[in-house]
Amino acid sequence: MRYSLDEISTFLAVMELGTVTAAAARLNLSKSVISKRIGDFETAVGAALFRRHAGRISPTEAALRLAERLRPALAELTAATESAAWGMDGAAPLRGSLSIAAPMSFGTMHLSAILARFAAAHPGLELRIDYDDRARDLARDGFDLGIRIGDARDGALIARKLCEDRQVACASPDYLARHGVPSGLADLRDHQVIGYSHIPDAQLWQFRQGGRMISPQVSSRLSLNNGEAMREMAIAGVGLAMLPGFIVADALRDGRLQRVLSDYETRALPVMAVWPPVTPMPAKLRALVDHLAAELADGGPWQEVVGSVADPAG
Repeated sequence: MRYSLDEISTFLAVMELGTVTAAAARLNLSKSVISKRIGDFETAVGAALFRRHAGRISPTEAALRLAERLRPALAELTAATESAAWGMDGAAPLRGSLSIAAPMSFGTMHLSAILARFAAAHPGLELRIDYDDRARDLARDGFDLGIRIGDARDGALIARKLCEDRQVACASPDYLARHGVPSGLADLRDHQVIGYSHIPDAQLWQFRQGGRMISPQVSSRLSLNNGEAMREMAIAGVGLAMLPGFIVADALRDGRLQRVLSDYETRALPVMAVWPPVTPMPAKLRALVDHLAAELADGGPWQEVVGSVADPAG
């Protein structure tokens, strides 16, 4: 049985992206080269890895099992060779590539500038960045690092807390003038609320009272799957919103939104860097995590505004 690392990486790229065309674009190769590598790899392993029909391909059960074992093995092999070639002390230039998954709004509003500075400091690195509010399966989808806001739920991942971001209950001055300012949690049942599609209302609208977190009764008038879109709905006067501080900081600063229920403590969510376990940790990945931690050590640029309004008044 003879096969190459190029064939393995090509096989995993097709598995991740789902098509030969997408894998060819990712690897900057022709579709014919991708198809030949897949065919040669199938011959080497002695098993059909893809079903081909009407110009489309789908993985076989053998491919699914093989990919599950090859992903961590290839990641560890890559880490070992990079550590040998460039050292672990950070003295030599970093090479290779890093794939990063992060939430859409946090990525576009704050992470892009941080990653741009990292890219400028390490010109030998290639960065692939995917912004999506869905939590990606890092190992399955081929990501080296993910950014998560909220408690890490996947115990198989290594996590490092970068900072915290407190939720803010807010509304536009126009909405509050028309519907009144809620003075207590019970008042929320009489207000129009903007929901977040990825989190049930009872989990989104939480306040600390009597030493524990409670979920007052709310009912979303409409739900959206993006925090910036929720913010714009709130600014337009559609209803109350519970949003991360990093999303609403500018609107709070210029008065487009006002905080409500400031006597009640809202949740402070950790901003986490997470990555699949690999030993030794690649120098490029360690450098990226350290860079993120340093950039967010003071809580991020939004804290100057949100920090002054996020702490409960009583």
